[in-house]
Amino acid sequence: MLKKAYPLLFVLISPALFAQALPSNKASRGQQATPANQAAAVKAETSLGLKQLDTSAIDTTGPSIEFKFKYQKGDRYAILSTVEEDVFVNMRYDHHGEIVNRVSAEVTAADQATGSGSHECTFMTTENAFGLGGGKTFSWGEEYKSVFDRTSLGRYTIGDEYFMPTVRDVPIFPDHAIKPGDTWVQEGHEAHDLRKNFGLEKPYIVPFTATYKYLGTVGREKREVKQMSYAAASISKQRNNQVIKKEGNVLHVFHVKYSLYTQAPQRPSANYYGDYPQTTMGFSDELIYWDAEKGAIDHYVENFRILIETAYGNIYEFRGTAHAEVTDFIRTGTDDELRAVEEQIKDLGIENVTVKKSDKGLTLSMENIQFKAESSQLMPSETEKLKKLAQILEAYPDNDILISGHTATGKGRDPQELSEARAKAVADYLIQLGVKDNYHIFTQGFGDKNPIAPNNTEEGKAKNRRVEITIMDK
Repeated sequence: MLKKAYPLLFVLISPALFAQALPSNKASRGQQATPANQAAAVKAETSLGLKQLDTSAIDTTGPSIEFKFKYQKGDRYAILSTVEEDVFVNMRYDHHGEIVNRVSAEVTAADQATGSGSHECTFMTTENAFGLGGGKTFSWGEEYKSVFDRTSLGRYTIGDEYFMPTVRDVPIFPDHAIKPGDTWVQEGHEAHDLRKNFGLEKPYIVPFTATYKYLGTVGREKREVKQMSYAAASISKQRNNQVIKKEGNVLHVFHVKYSLYTQAPQRPSANYYGDYPQTTMGFSDELIYWDAEKGAIDHYVENFRILIETAYGNIYEFRGTAHAEVTDFIRTGTDDELRAVEEQIKDLGIENVTVKKSDKGLTLSMENIQFKAESSQLMPSETEKLKKLAQILEAYPDNDILISGHTATGKGRDPQELSEARAKAVADYLIQLGVKDNYHIFTQGFGDKNPIAPNNTEEGKAKNRRVEITIMDK
């Protein structure tokens, strides 16, 4: 299905879309849209029934201002987008999809002279899964790495070995100050990953022309935030869960709209007789909320529609909405954070829990975690333990959480299935406690593949039968 992700911007027609909708084959590079084709692509937009983007609260007065991205070496942030879409096959409703895309990024270099920045990113896409307790959680999906440079006005430089981000060169700002009501036009392109089903080893490029309008400003609501992590709190001798009021500044709002139209008029090869995408068209209609103080996107909302017509006359349509947010998170994988969390575990009297730095942040390992035999139902002793751990996790409001399940070697229920179910059970309980909502907590299971002790003793099996909770900073 279509999976749209956050712009740096990122819109994605994933390999899963073609795996579900089309047979495996190869595709050719599309042709650039003509004005007539672009008009055809958006003709049906008003009849889709999508909710109008709300611009009623925007203040359309204000002075001229010059907009630029601001990069500083060492900046780290996470982007989380959620997508709700309906999928139609040959004009008949097929299913509804809910997709979460997560991006963790770091600015590895910043050129003060030119204003450009180098980025290293990890992209992850997942669809929802339903825990045994009825709560909705999201399993951790496939990861993609990407490295690129971006100018202060938003233009990308990226190698063709990278398939993410998918939407590139949006937004692009003019090189002069603008005022509310000003419009401009910039070229952009989408780069789609068709490796798995079409054998293309480089991104499939779909160019477009985006139309921009600076609408004005909206006030950001005041919000209460946790002031500091446990490590920072222990160093300053203040309460680690101190709450302060953060004054809201204004956000600048841009309306961005573009149409897609691309064709593959010939079959992929002379001896290929399967179905393949022949025409792709659609549109994106977005409101981008910009934090001028940070020089970065704060969040965005979007309506979209993508329609793919194949050589055999099949039509696949994807329509829906997307929303994304950017957060700055605490660096958890540090010695200070490790010592502080170890101290909190000791003070709270939590047994059989160890802490270590990991490749994704700071990991708390619940060893010998107790479930009912061959099930994912937590024993009362473990729910009490999770209530105490929740006090630690709540000190990281802007860091996502990854729950990993592990089993010992043994007979009975499939270890992989059991580890996934137990990870989801822990996630469901933390969501129930209000530690995170279900869009900021992810699960994965490893079965008995990653033992930390020999499985030939009861003591070793107890260590291997564990659930790990990672406070992510990547």
